[in-house]
Amino acid sequence: MGGATPKQYLPLLGRPVLRHTLDVLLSVPKLSAVWVVLAPGDTDWDKYSWPDDARLKVLRIGGASRAASIANALAEIARQTPPDVWMLVHDAARACLSSAEVETLIETLADDPVGGLLAAPLADTLKRGDADSRVRETIPREGLWLAQTPQMFRLELLQKALRAAPDVTDEAGAIEALGLSPRLVPSRLSNFKLTYPEDMVLAARILGGKVEDKLE
Repeated sequence: MGGATPKQYLPLLGRPVLRHTLDVLLSVPKLSAVWVVLAPGDTDWDKYSWPDDARLKVLRIGGASRAASIANALAEIARQTPPDVWMLVHDAARACLSSAEVETLIETLADDPVGGLLAAPLADTLKRGDADSRVRETIPREGLWLAQTPQMFRLELLQKALRAAPDVTDEAGAIEALGLSPRLVPSRLSNFKLTYPEDMVLAARILGGKVEDKLE
């Protein structure tokens, strides 16, 4: 985002981005706990008001990468949680997630032998560029998906996968590295990760209900 404030704490409709994300997750009854993984030196969390929900738990054990943060959190959670419990990993900056999407993910994967993730089929034409920003090739979009979160896998399997592939950019990639095939659960494009300043404007419009129908 280019600013001093981490994007999960940027104001969005009068509340930090992370508050919108937590409100959605805590509205899903099937989630028995919601763990927030913070960097050990995070000084912003205590500046805000968070939901008064016993399921909300904070872990100040974030690592240098996404995978390291998740691995640290899973190690702590494993001390008090059965190894076969389902874990959903979600980006704090995907504040436009809906409870219906989370519930669909849970219901779809409840009996799945591997697990899976929310994803949106790629609708745009995909180009590969060269060093001079010239099109080198057009990549067929058939079968291509935009990976989203939450990504849902059993605790023990996810720990094993992250140990084997610690440099992945998402949990599904680690599972794939074990030779398994996560299931793709269709989601909406509105479940995007806030990355650029203009994304804040779009998120405000979505959460404000102004373009909800257009993005379904």
